[in-house]
This record gives sequence, C-alpha cells and structure tokens, in this order.
Amino acid sequence: MGESVLGVGAFSGSNGEEAAVPPSGAAASRQKPDFRSREFLLGHIRHTLSFYDPRAVDPNGGFYHCFMNDGTVFDAELRTLVASCRFVFNYAKAYRQFGDPGYLSRVGHGIDFLRRAHRHPQSGGYAWRLRGGRVEDGTNHCYGLAFVLLAYACALDAGVDAAGDWIGETFELMERRFWLPEHGLYASESDAGWKLSPYRGQNDNMHACEAMIAAYEATHETRYLDRACLIAESIAHRAVAGADGYILEHYRTDWTVDHEYARGDQSNPMRPWGVQTGHQTEWAKLLFELEQHRPQAWRLPRARQLFDRSVEHGWDAEHGGLIHAFALDGAACDRDKYFWVQAESIAAAAVLGAWTGEEKYWAWYDWIWDYAYRSFVDHEYGAWYRILTPDNRRYDERKSYNNKADYHTMGACHEALRVIR
Repeated sequence: MGESVLGVGAFSGSNGEEAAVPPSGAAASRQKPDFRSREFLLGHIRHTLSFYDPRAVDPNGGFYHCFMNDGTVFDAELRTLVASCRFVFNYAKAYRQFGDPGYLSRVGHGIDFLRRAHRHPQSGGYAWRLRGGRVEDGTNHCYGLAFVLLAYACALDAGVDAAGDWIGETFELMERRFWLPEHGLYASESDAGWKLSPYRGQNDNMHACEAMIAAYEATHETRYLDRACLIAESIAHRAVAGADGYILEHYRTDWTVDHEYARGDQSNPMRPWGVQTGHQTEWAKLLFELEQHRPQAWRLPRARQLFDRSVEHGWDAEHGGLIHAFALDGAACDRDKYFWVQAESIAAAAVLGAWTGEEKYWAWYDWIWDYAYRSFVDHEYGAWYRILTPDNRRYDERKSYNNKADYHTMGACHEALRVIR
C-alpha cells in the first residue's frame, strides 16, 4: 500500500510528456466514457441531481436528507445543518450551469428553511440537528457556519440578492464567536451559549477557507479573500510540525498536534484518526482556487506534494480506489472507501493537470474517475453510494444519510468543467 505508484514506468501523454503508468488496481483498458469531456461532466451532474430532484423537496420546508439506494425516504424528520446547506449549493450551482428556473426556486426554498428553522433569532447561531422541526442538537459548529456561508455565497451568485447581507452577517458571527487572531484560525465548536470547547480541528478551517473563497467570488469583498489566504497559510503552509509534511486533523487548544485524538476509533467520521487521504487532495484543490485570485509561490509545490503523497499511500493496489486514512508511516489505518475521498481527489487531479500542464495528473483523474464510475456511481437510480468495504462492497442500502447530499460529487464535476473550459 505504501509503495509509490508514480514514476514506475511511463507512457506518452497527449501533450507528449511522460506520465505514470496505471497504478495497480486500476481498470484495464476498455470502452468507457471520456471523463474529460464537457458532455460527460454535464450529463453526470444531471444524472446525480435527478436522484434528489424533486423527491428531496419537503413541501413543508427544506429537504429530506435520508434516502435508500432506490430513493425511498427512510427518515423524513431528520435535518442536519450541513446537508441543508449542501442542497442549496447543489441547486445554486445547477442553476448557474443549466439556467433552469426550477433550480433557482429550490435555492430560495432551502435558504428559507435555513433562516426559519436552523437559525436561532436571538443568538444568531444555527442548530446542528433538527428533528420534526425542533432542535435536537443546538451545538454551534464552525464547520456548520462555514457551510451556511457557502450556501449564502452560492445563493448570491445564483441571483438571490438578499443573500449578500446574510454573507456579511455569517462572516461577522464566525469572527465574533470562533476566530482566534493569535493563531490565525477558527475554533471548532461551542455550546448553545457560545462557550468554546477545547478541541481544535483543521477540517472546520478547511471548509471555512472554501466558504471564504466562494464569498469573495460572489461579492468581490477582499476581507473574505484575506481570511481564506490566512487560513490556508496557517493550515497548509505552517501547521506541519511533527506531521512529516501532511495536514493532520486534530489539535489541542494551543494548536499543537493531538496525535492521540480518536486513535483506534472509527465511529466518528467527522473526526477520524490518521492522515485523511481526501483532505490532503481537497487542500490541493483549494490552493489552486486561491492561486487564481492572489498567487503565492509556495502553493503549487505544496499542492503537488499533498496530492502526490496522498495517492502514493492512499491508492489501494489490490482493489482500486483511495482509502479513507493512513498513518504517518504510510500504513493504512482505515481501508474503507468513502465517496467524497474519490470525488475530491478527482477535482484535485483536474486542477493540478490544468495548473501544471502535466499529463500524469490527468491520468490520475481518469484512473480515479474510472474506479468511481465502476464502484460508486449508481447507474440505475443515480447519485453515488456512500461507503464501500475495502473490496468495494456496500455496507448497507442507505445512499444518503446525515450530511451526504452529493455536494462533493457534483462539485467535482463543476470544478473539472471550470478548468476544462
């Protein structure tokens, strides 16, 4: 698993450069879609969204979140803040891509639920989980507010003008309640009364960076780009002491790495132990997005390092696909396959292919896509399966649950379309 698959032999890429041979576990040559074509990517967005639309729309407010593989709703009462926001992202991006007014109406439907049901009018916070319209978990998470900010930014970009004020409102809430100026990073969570927990995490900050980029692109206000650049500098450039160059997940209050947090515990997918394969590649993608607005010399070498080492240790040479996590020595610690890891790595490979001009990244793009297309995409009902065993079998028949809304998978297509265009 830890053996490098880059540079072991070569083939001639489409631009005449040498690129890596297919890694062990990649599919043999066969008839398959052109994953780099606009036609395929647009069609895949439509195919994925068709699983959710219109069945996800709850006429009483918001969206249903819990679906079996065939589209049956198995829990009509649960609403999570992150999924509520991700549905807004999905429809806003689809409206921008296809211009269907029905998608824009879904954006408004989702924003209304965020403001009316998730948001606490007195504290300004957003409930983490609702059940039957009532607060089940009122914890305030920076991760959740990052997705609120992302939802508002995408809504504004789709033409919902009122969302501009809500972007500023959310940013100021995050600054007031979670920003730690002495560290240049956000704290992770607080109780309903805004008392911070001692835990600090990179995942909250990674998605805050993503949201700040979207807020800047929607408003052109430099304060959002300033904040995104500082977060990236703090996490992707500086916070690597004792991590062998990887971006680690868990930190103490003073932002020293907590190597023991969640060790041996795979029960919390939000805060797992080990080097997260998909988070390394996701940061590579974010560094590319920042580079489009404010170039800095360190970003490309860092993005390459994050991606190259992640696929080196994360690729399953026996069964194909990227595993969930590995230890600092490269040994696998969670061999399960998660849908979002494949999707974020597809997006990262596309942007690195465009950024560097090197065919090896486009080759990785094709290999990961081919694996995901065979193993994760539900060609009968649409969307992607959630989690697979190491040998690519489904654990259960639940397609979407808690925070999954296929924002990662459609987002990867939108990202690839941007660079292919």
